[in-house]
Amino acid sequence: MSAWFAKMQQSLINDFIVDERWHYITKGIRITILVTILALIIGLVLGVLVAMIRSTHDQSNPRWFKSSGSFLLKLGNLICKVYVTVIRGTPTLVQLLIMYFIIMLSSTKVNVAVITFGINSGAYIAEIIRGGIMGVDSGQMEAGRSLGLGYVPTMKDIILPQAMKSSLPALINEMITLLKETSICGYIGLNELTRGGDIIRGITFDALFPLFTVAAIYLVMVLFIQWTMGKVERRLRSSDYR
Repeated sequence: MSAWFAKMQQSLINDFIVDERWHYITKGIRITILVTILALIIGLVLGVLVAMIRSTHDQSNPRWFKSSGSFLLKLGNLICKVYVTVIRGTPTLVQLLIMYFIIMLSSTKVNVAVITFGINSGAYIAEIIRGGIMGVDSGQMEAGRSLGLGYVPTMKDIILPQAMKSSLPALINEMITLLKETSICGYIGLNELTRGGDIIRGITFDALFPLFTVAAIYLVMVLFIQWTMGKVERRLRSSDYR
């Protein structure tokens, strides 16, 4: 047993201490968090815009040539449907490779990852928020308009807050999925967390500690997101009874 512990200790030292190989992990964590946060911001902006266009179309049911506004709304809805269908219907890895090798050839790897995951996440967030908007009672919109508010202020101040609140559990799941999906960035040579562990494994030919360390760090980050968003969700739920 003592020999086994000595072997594990030597492997741990060789994996992380020798040549300061733990830097691969710490640098990978920074890249993973950076890509996740920036992609989430892009995804939220895209998702809200697409959700507003699609939910407005579904609720008003415009005709193509009834007016210029109806035509633009119909066209916008068509573009949004194509965007959501294509992004949700193709693998994230393929999207990342297309963006890196075809579309964004002169850009940095971080920018490629951020844009790709932002666009990908936006399609899923759009459907989540659209479901939340469609779940808000139609009387809320009518009440806002009867108070003299325009469509956009009513949507921004009355409908969207309620939709976001009801969609929060699904948005948390999307945030966690986005964090874990960044592990494929190694395919374009970006040294995020997973690739950091894989580099150590390639140097030492030892997979145990590098891969389990990477898995444990992902688990800790996911648990932190769940804990943080759980507190937000409880705070929002408590406001219902005030």
